[in-house]
Amino acid sequence: MTLPQRAPTRVIPIVAVAAEPQLVSLYEKQKKIYPRSVHGWFAAWRWAFVWLTQLLFYGLPWMSWNGRQAVLFELTSRRFYIFDLVLYPQDFIYLTGLLVLSAFALFFFTAVAGRLWCGYACPQTVYTEIFLWVEHRIEGERGARMKLDAGPWNANKIWRKAAKHAVWLAIGLWTGFTFVGYFTPIKTLWAEAFTAGFGPWEWFWVNFYGLATYGNAGFLREQVCKYMCPYARFQSAMFDRDTMVVSYDAARGDPRGTRARGADLKAAKLGDCIDCGLCVHVCPVGIDIRDGLQYECIACSACIDACNGVMDKMKYARGLIRYATENGLRDRLSRTQMFARVLRPRVLVYGAVLAAIALAFVASLSMRHTFKVDVVRDRMTLARIVDDGQVENLYRLQLMNATEQPQRYRVDVQGVPDAVLASSGAVEVQPAQSRWVTLAVRVPPQRASALGAGAHPIRFEVATANEPQAKVSERSTFVVPR
Repeated sequence: MTLPQRAPTRVIPIVAVAAEPQLVSLYEKQKKIYPRSVHGWFAAWRWAFVWLTQLLFYGLPWMSWNGRQAVLFELTSRRFYIFDLVLYPQDFIYLTGLLVLSAFALFFFTAVAGRLWCGYACPQTVYTEIFLWVEHRIEGERGARMKLDAGPWNANKIWRKAAKHAVWLAIGLWTGFTFVGYFTPIKTLWAEAFTAGFGPWEWFWVNFYGLATYGNAGFLREQVCKYMCPYARFQSAMFDRDTMVVSYDAARGDPRGTRARGADLKAAKLGDCIDCGLCVHVCPVGIDIRDGLQYECIACSACIDACNGVMDKMKYARGLIRYATENGLRDRLSRTQMFARVLRPRVLVYGAVLAAIALAFVASLSMRHTFKVDVVRDRMTLARIVDDGQVENLYRLQLMNATEQPQRYRVDVQGVPDAVLASSGAVEVQPAQSRWVTLAVRVPPQRASALGAGAHPIRFEVATANEPQAKVSERSTFVVPR
C-alpha cells in the first residue's frame, strides 16, 4: 500500500520591521477654553454673589466710622480697626478663631452640597466671571471669540484685544489699589495716586496684586482651580454618597442622540439628552459633566442652567442635570428623600463644632476688655533697699486703650501684704493708644523680713475710672534681696 505524499512545506522567514519613531510631548500646550454665556437661576445667584462680594470689598475702605476709615489695618502703628473694634497684635487669637471658623464652615457646606464656595464666592471664580463678562462684551460670544483668535491680525482684532486687556488691567490695578487701601488709609492713597507719591511698598503691592488678578482671572482661570488650588485635591475626603453635587442623570438621559422636537423617544430608543454639547460649552473648566463627577468641577451650575434651557425648548422635564446625590440617582430618590438624608452624622458633627466655635468666638468678642495690660519687670534693677529700709521693685506696665475715647486707669497691687505704689497709680491713655509707665512697688522692712529672701507672687490690678468693676489682673513677682 502506497502512502500519500505530503506536499512540501515552504518556510517563509519573518523579518522584523522597525516602527517609525514617534515624538510624544510631555508638555502639551493647554487648550484655551471658550465658555459660552448662560442665563438661568444659578447664573443669577452667581452674579448676586459677585455683586455682594465686590460691593463689600471695594466699598468698605471708603466707609467712615468714628472719624476714621471703618476697616483699617495699620501695620505701622499696630492697630486694627473693624468698625467699633480696636484690636492689637495681642488679639491675634481672634484671627485664629476666624480662620478655624471659616475652615469648619467650608467642611460643613462641602459635606452638604459640595463645592459651593468654589462655584459662587471664591475670589478666583468671582474675578474670572467679571473678566469673562468683559471678554463677552468686547470680543463677542463663544463662536465670535474662537473665530477672532483663529483669524489673522488686523485692525478689528488689534483694537478688540487691546481694549479687552486695557479693561482687564484697569480692574486688576483697581483691585490691587483697594487691597492696599485696607492697610494704608485709602483716601490718603487716592490723593497720592494723582502725584505718584506712593511709597515703595505701596507701589510694590498695588502692582503685585493688580498683576496677580490680571494673570489669574485673565489667563490662568481654570488652571488655578485644577492645578494650583489644593481644595480640588482633598474635596473627596469630605464628600460621601449623600452629598448634593452637580450630577447628570444617565438613567434618564442615555442613550443620547439628536432628534426632532416632539419625536417619540421610545420609538427612537433615545433618552432625554439630545447631545447638543451646551453643558460642555458653558463649563468654565471645560469638562463634560455627563462623564460623571470630576475633581475639576467647581459646582458653578452653569451646565444646569444650559440644560434646563434645552429641556424647556424640547418640552421635556427639567433636571436632566441637577443637584443630586449618588444614592439618590442610584435608588431614584425624590428631592425630598435626598434632603431628608442631609442630617447624617458627618454633617451633624461639622455643624455642632461650627456652632460651638461661632458661639465661643462671638462670646469672646463681646466679653473682651476695652483695655489690655502687660507687666515687665525692670531688668536693670531687680530689687533695692531705699529710704527707711523699704524694699523696692521696679516694673514697667504697658497700658493699651482699645477704645476711641481717652481713658483714665487706676493701678493697684495685690498679693504681697503691705505692698504699696511709691507714686500715684492713676494713668491716662489717649484713644486707641498704648503707653508705657514705670511704677515702683515698696514693702516695709519688717514685712520684707517676714516674707524672707526670694521671689514672691504679686498681682497688678488695673481698672478704668468709669468702670471700676471691669478689672484686668496681671501677675508678676516681687523680689526680696538676701
